[in-house]
Order: sequence, then structure tokens, then C-alpha cells
Amino acid sequence: MRRETAYKLAGRQHDHPVVGAGIRKERELRFKALPPGQVEAAFRSLCLLKGLQVERRANPLALTVRYSVLDYSLETIEDALHEAGFELDNTLYMKLVRALVYFCEETQRHNLASPERLIKQSNEVYIQAWNHHQHGDHDDAPPELREYK
Repeated sequence: MRRETAYKLAGRQHDHPVVGAGIRKERELRFKALPPGQVEAAFRSLCLLKGLQVERRANPLALTVRYSVLDYSLETIEDALHEAGFELDNTLYMKLVRALVYFCEETQRHNLASPERLIKQSNEVYIQAWNHHQHGDHDDAPPELREYK
């Protein structure tokens, strides 16, 4: 049975109670010290993207980016910067932070794209499906003839 069919049989609505809760992200991009001037060049490049807000930080080797997880992800932003030749901080700490953020954003994007899961009334789906399908357990004989005496 397809998932959509199960939802319809259970009478489940697909509306999320709070549409887009927590989809605005604020992340820090850290750059290496060399080559010089790359933070300013990255700032100018990122300012050209629609839906992406970029700010300088007190740290001269870092930028703050704000975006909707529906439009961008940290992974796509950093991949684009890397493809353009910018050198990001690659310490062990930053690798761990990136891995966690990449996983969380990917999971959130996947969950926002998929319909709401059945948590309650899941047994109703199977009851409704059983009642709507032709199956071989139906006996047309009257009850008095079906009983063993």
C-alpha cells in the first residue's frame, strides 16, 4: 500500500501545525589566513546571492551567513566557496561542526519535504484497507451452517 493511500484511509491531514518552524539558520563561516583578502572577496560574492544575508564578524577571518534551509544549506554554500577557490578553516573542530550541521540540515530538508507521518490511528489504516479489499476469507453461508455441531 502506498503511503498516500494509507494517509487518505486514516483521514489524516498533511498540514504541518507550524509551517517552516526553525528553517531560518545563522551560521559562521571561518576562513584560513592565507591567501590574504579572501574574506572580503567571499563577502562580496555571497552578498550577490538572493535570500542570503552576510555580515562581518569581530573575527577578521569569519563571516556570518543567514539563510532559509529551504533555499540553501551550509554544505552548498561551503562547496560553492571551495569551488570558487576560497580556503575554509579545516581544523578538526570545524570538521566536526560541519559534519553535524550538514547532517541536521539534510535531515530537516528531508523531513520538510515529506508528508506528516502517521503516529496515532495507524491501526485504522489497516482496518479501512481490509474492509475495502476483496479477500478470500468471506463466507456467504449463513452462520448456522458455518458452526460445527
